[in-house]
Amino acid sequence: MEIKNFLVTGASRGIGYDTAMTLAASAQHRVFVLSRNEEQLKALATATAERYVHKNIFFMATDVATVNTDEVARWIQPHGQLTSLINNAGLLVNKPFLELSEEDWQASFQVNFFAVVRLLKSFHSLLKNGGHVLNIGSMGGYQGSAKFPGLGAYSASKSALANLTEYLAEEWKEDGIGCNCLALGAVQTDMLNLAFPGFQAPVTSEQMGEMVAWFAQNGQRFFNGKILPVSVSTP
Repeated sequence: MEIKNFLVTGASRGIGYDTAMTLAASAQHRVFVLSRNEEQLKALATATAERYVHKNIFFMATDVATVNTDEVARWIQPHGQLTSLINNAGLLVNKPFLELSEEDWQASFQVNFFAVVRLLKSFHSLLKNGGHVLNIGSMGGYQGSAKFPGLGAYSASKSALANLTEYLAEEWKEDGIGCNCLALGAVQTDMLNLAFPGFQAPVTSEQMGEMVAWFAQNGQRFFNGKILPVSVSTP
């Protein structure tokens, strides 16, 4: 049976961790993961090996904001084409607009937008003829949705990511690459607690990880260039 390759960024915790865990359930999957936290990535690899017996998590400890994306592509290239690139890594700065520094804006866009741009450029050839780009956005970046104080830089950067998704789906469709964006609502993660301290989300990280893993494998069969809200509550 054909082996499928996946790359998940921001995989050391939360939705990225649980997405990688779900994808690793199949012995026909190779799951490449990126995060700054090497110990957490090692823990992910150990946990999947113990749960599923087989070992199919491959990790690189690095910051997506500064990583050499061509080096990451060369790391994966010997294993063949990429089934899906899941751009999950994110940075949330919770400050009122007037308190946001230029550095806050730059850091937010560097992780949430420009890191994705660089990964996409490096992985274009590995995604051709059937690959799926899945950008993990936010309801904060979804046009017409409720917005919340303190999340200006995060929401603006996620809005840019959503727009990029629509654009690339059109430009890359002749290359056989599907591009979609899931605009996630409230999921019980550390990031949610930073944005809304004490709020209890109706969806767990594990549940959303299962959904993202399924969509990464199947979503391009039904959607392309779509920004899809995945939210059952406000926030």
